[in-house]
Amino acid sequence: MANSRSDLKTNDIFTKAYNFTKAEEIKSEGLYPYFKPLQATDGTIVQIDGQDVIMAGSNNYLGLTNDPRVIEAARDVIKVYGTGCTGSRYLNGTLDLHIELEEKLADFMRKDACVLFSTGYQTNEGAIQTIAGRKDIIFSDKDNHACIVTGTLISNAKTMRFRHNDMEQLEKLMKRADKQAGKIIVSDGVFSMSGTIAKVPELVRLKEKFGARLYLDDAHAIGVIGEGGRGSASTFDMMDDIDLISGTFSKSFASLGGFLVGDKEVIEYIRHNSPAHIFSASMPPANVATVLKALEILKEETWRLDRLREISDYMRRELRAMGFNVWNSETPIIPIVIGEMEECFKFWRELLESGVYVNAVVPPAVPQGMSLLRTSYMATHTNEHLDRILDAFRKVGINQGIIDRNGQSLLETQ
Repeated sequence: MANSRSDLKTNDIFTKAYNFTKAEEIKSEGLYPYFKPLQATDGTIVQIDGQDVIMAGSNNYLGLTNDPRVIEAARDVIKVYGTGCTGSRYLNGTLDLHIELEEKLADFMRKDACVLFSTGYQTNEGAIQTIAGRKDIIFSDKDNHACIVTGTLISNAKTMRFRHNDMEQLEKLMKRADKQAGKIIVSDGVFSMSGTIAKVPELVRLKEKFGARLYLDDAHAIGVIGEGGRGSASTFDMMDDIDLISGTFSKSFASLGGFLVGDKEVIEYIRHNSPAHIFSASMPPANVATVLKALEILKEETWRLDRLREISDYMRRELRAMGFNVWNSETPIIPIVIGEMEECFKFWRELLESGVYVNAVVPPAVPQGMSLLRTSYMATHTNEHLDRILDAFRKVGINQGIIDRNGQSLLETQ
C-alpha cells in the first residue's frame, strides 16, 4: 500500500509532485486553459462543454483532418492491414505502405532518401542523438523546439546555443569552436511560438564557411510555406543546401508521426542506429494512409497554400491595426502578446466565452512578462470565421485593457 502524504520524507522523490499545487490554484480561479476536452470537431469548429467554438489554435494548417477523402483512405487500409503493426520497423513492423510513403516523401522533398518515425518528437530526438556524438558540436537556436533540445542532451555532444536567429553570435561561436570537431547547425525552419522563419541563407553561409552540416526542423513549414509547400529552405530556393530536413505528420498531414530526409547514406545510418526508430512500434496503417492521401491533396490542390497565405496576411494586418503586438510573425502562427500570466489566462477565458479557442502560452515557454495567446489558422477558415475571431479579440482586448478603441496598445503605457 502506498505511503500517505503525511509519511513523506524530505528526500522522497515524490515530494515535488505532492507539492505541485499551481495547476489546482489556477483551476480554482476558473482560469485553467489546458487539457480542455473537445467533444466534436469538423476542423474549424469544435465543441467544448456543449458550445460550438471557432478553433483558432490548431496546427491543422491545410484543414485536412476531416476531409472525407482522408477519412476514407484511413478506413480502407484498416480493412486490409488491421489497426496496428505490433512491432518496430526494424523487425515485423514494416508495411509496403511505409516504404511507399518514404519514397514519395523523398521525391517530394527532392532528397535521396527518407526514414519515418512514430512521432514528430521522436524524429528530432532520435535523429540528432544518432548523428551527433561526444566528439561533435551542435549549434542550436535558443528558440528550438523541446524535442531538439532533448536530442542534443541525449547525444552527449557539446551543444552551443545561440540567441534566436542571431547569426552574428552563431558565427562567433563557430569561430571559437574546435576546428577538428564534427559540427552541425540545428534550427527550426519556422519557430512554433513566434511564427518567424529561420534565416536560412545565413545558416547556409555559415555552414559552408566553417565546414558544418545543417539540419532544419520543418514541422511548421512543410505543407505551409515554400514552393508547393516544401518548407523553409524552399522559400529561399535552397533545398539542395540543406543536409537534413525533418517534418511531422501531426499538422498539415492530418495524422501522427514524423520523417527525416537527406542523403541516402546518412538516412540509412540513422535508420539502423537510432534507438527512437529501432525500439518504437511503427506508424499504424491508417496513419500512413492518411499521410499518403494528404500528400496527394497537397500536390493537387495548391489553392490551399494560397488561401493559407492570404488568411495569415489578413489576420496579421488586422490584429496589428487593432493595436495588438504580434511579434514578427511571417506564417499562419500569429502570437498575441498579453504580458503577465494571469492576464493571459483571463484573456483566454473571455475569448472562449466569446466562442473562440486559442492557446495560452506562459513561462517558461516564453520569457517572464511575455505571456501570449498563440493563434494559428487553417486554409479552411472562412471569411466569417476570421471576422468573428477578430471581433472577439477586439471586444476582449478593450475589456481587458490591452488595446483601446482607436487601435492603440495600452501595454506600452502601463
